[in-house]
Amino acid sequence: MTINKDTIKKILIIKPRGIGDLILSTIVLKNLKTEFPDCEIHYLTESFAAPILKHNPLITKIFEFKKSLLENLKLIHQLRKERYDIIFDFYSNPRTAQFTFLTKAKMKVGYDKRGRRYAYHLKVKLTDPNLHSALAHLEFLKLLDIKTEYKELVYQITDEEKKFAEDYFQKNKISENCIGIIPGGGWSSKRCEPEKFAEICNLIHQKYDSQFLILYGDEDETDARTIHKLTSAFSHLAPKTTIREMVALISKCKLVVANDSGPMHLSAAIGIPTIGIFGPTNPYAHGPFGQNCFWVRNENLDCIQCNLRECNRNHECMKELDPQLVIDKIEIIFSKGQ
Repeated sequence: MTINKDTIKKILIIKPRGIGDLILSTIVLKNLKTEFPDCEIHYLTESFAAPILKHNPLITKIFEFKKSLLENLKLIHQLRKERYDIIFDFYSNPRTAQFTFLTKAKMKVGYDKRGRRYAYHLKVKLTDPNLHSALAHLEFLKLLDIKTEYKELVYQITDEEKKFAEDYFQKNKISENCIGIIPGGGWSSKRCEPEKFAEICNLIHQKYDSQFLILYGDEDETDARTIHKLTSAFSHLAPKTTIREMVALISKCKLVVANDSGPMHLSAAIGIPTIGIFGPTNPYAHGPFGQNCFWVRNENLDCIQCNLRECNRNHECMKELDPQLVIDKIEIIFSKGQ
């Protein structure tokens, strides 16, 4: 469907849930700004994930879902006053469909899902299960004949955040060739055991004499401390940070090895060579997105890519992962002069 470009003044993007999902949606921003240079782009997302959108020069406003029904009704009223020309509902669950419908934009686009079609003028139907989830967002734009030339995620690190990372590296005498290790993951099944991470670090250190910076969130601190204890001669345990401070520290690393997680996607988004460790999820659709991004997994299992939040076996996809798989990807990265 072709739209009158001159009439598009405000666009709302709805994307709740995880940090990784949210940063992947920013692939649309440069494309929208190229097509509609004077347009305001607003976001509606979860409070815990919203910080990763802050300081983004392509985003004008950020709205956050509320906890109570009354507060959300007030939010819907506020969104209606914005008079959006287009709403892209990149999640399309029952709640976001209701928000899209009640906000009453001129053009509403969402996924073609049963029970939610009423909310959208145009529906996106995905047929390729291996289409990367970042690229899936561009299918929304194609329905409106918006060019999708740019395939870049957009994240902005502030000068203050850069200084925080530089000061930390300098104070702790951390090498510029430091490798970031991120043991977090939203599901327990996504989390590679800390002992396996330590094994990977030891092998990398033997081959490249590398130092490591172990980064973590509140739920990952125990695993991070275990990895550090097993590799203390050549690793550093990062301080507790905000998610934005973590990204600043990641930006100082030569490369990152991580589980399938939000920080893995943020690492890729800021252009750091990133290796994702995968087990229950589909790496073709959810792997780190960008240049010099790779993934590894244990291909010798009939249960791989089970999509279970908790393993109902012995977590062989992680416990039996060959560390040499990670080394092979690092060799590719280093061979490119990274």
